[in-house]
Amino acid sequence: MNENTGFKRNDPKVINGWALFDWANSAYALTIAVAIFPAYFEEKTAHVLSVFGIEMYNTTLFALAVAVSYLAIAFLSPILSGIADYSGRKMFFLKFFTTLGALACISLFFFEGNGDLAIGTLGFMLATIGFAGSLVFYNSYLPDIVTEDLYNRVSARGFAFGYAGSVLLLIFNLIVLLNPAWFGIPEESTLAARLAFLTVGLWWIGFAQISFRRLPKDTNGAFSRKLLTKGFEEFRKVWQAVKQARNIKFFLLSFFFYSAGVQTVLSLASLFAKVEMNMETSELIIVILLLQILGLAGAYFFAKLSDRIGNKAGLIFMLILWTFICVTGFFVVEKWQFYALAAGVGLVMGGVQSQSRSTYSKLLPEETPDTTSYFSFYDVLEKAATALGSFSFAFTGQLSGGMRYSVLALAVFFLAGLLVLMTVKVKHSRVR
Repeated sequence: MNENTGFKRNDPKVINGWALFDWANSAYALTIAVAIFPAYFEEKTAHVLSVFGIEMYNTTLFALAVAVSYLAIAFLSPILSGIADYSGRKMFFLKFFTTLGALACISLFFFEGNGDLAIGTLGFMLATIGFAGSLVFYNSYLPDIVTEDLYNRVSARGFAFGYAGSVLLLIFNLIVLLNPAWFGIPEESTLAARLAFLTVGLWWIGFAQISFRRLPKDTNGAFSRKLLTKGFEEFRKVWQAVKQARNIKFFLLSFFFYSAGVQTVLSLASLFAKVEMNMETSELIIVILLLQILGLAGAYFFAKLSDRIGNKAGLIFMLILWTFICVTGFFVVEKWQFYALAAGVGLVMGGVQSQSRSTYSKLLPEETPDTTSYFSFYDVLEKAATALGSFSFAFTGQLSGGMRYSVLALAVFFLAGLLVLMTVKVKHSRVR
């Protein structure tokens, strides 16, 4: 029983309900953020756009939309999570950001080109804010619903559900995109792609309802004018606690460094394949599916490995593999070599994301009521790390004239994360 919520932990029905939220929202991460929408945006808008009287490339506008979205949620989430912890309204915010993101995805159905640029840009930004914002509250439920000895397994289950659900929906959408005539859609129509955006929104909001019903309900009453102030106070209180907790502080520093590498690789793997390996769209789809499917396997494999050798040792092993991948990526010239490298990325991708979340959960003070505020630090650092890694990638590529040195430079982030992690003490909980 969780003393702070009165909620019985380790209930299989609740655990599966929690994991199904990853199944629901990961469709956005794959279809909107990676596989279909970026290429659609670039193809259906003019190469040079005028935005508020400023001319910019359409790819620049897309990158700015991503940056502004993540900066917005990085600023808001610590405040909102503090309010959620103080007011007991965690579920309220989970529902709010989920609904915002899903409806924004649905709005992308109406984006057909330059004439709908505002819909396409704002819809994408709001979907990104909804996705990123919901994760703060979703992650913070983990220590509420299971005991520490199950953190690894349940965290891995969430990522596994996410990979499985997103791949299933992507495969369906790709069948429609590649064979529109089967569904009575003209070849030249944008309807097939726009239907993909519609299905993501419906999938997201639909499956999320199961999670909403099974997760712990909000405990306290209505909002008051003092809640905003209390949100800042709650955030400041947890920040002071983090500064005094050496293991949490250094783990977050390590997480910041290696997340800069992880998130950049995930975001730009397909771009590297297209530019440096001259891969066609069909080949890029194979790479994306390979990353997702092996990410599922990696989440479970490294959960079991960490149960045996401990979370710290498991993360150290994965960071060594990540460093090797970045160095090797500099030398790949054949497509089969890239596929092999992508398989390695997929395995450690699922593992490092899952085990980072469960390791952080183990480091939090026992029975703390402030899990959302603690996870806001985790979430904000990941977003800041993504910005740093992407900037480093772009800057190195600009100087070198290619992307290979950019990949090589990412190894520095993994090495820095590895060195800091070595100083962190993580309790090894035995599995029942």
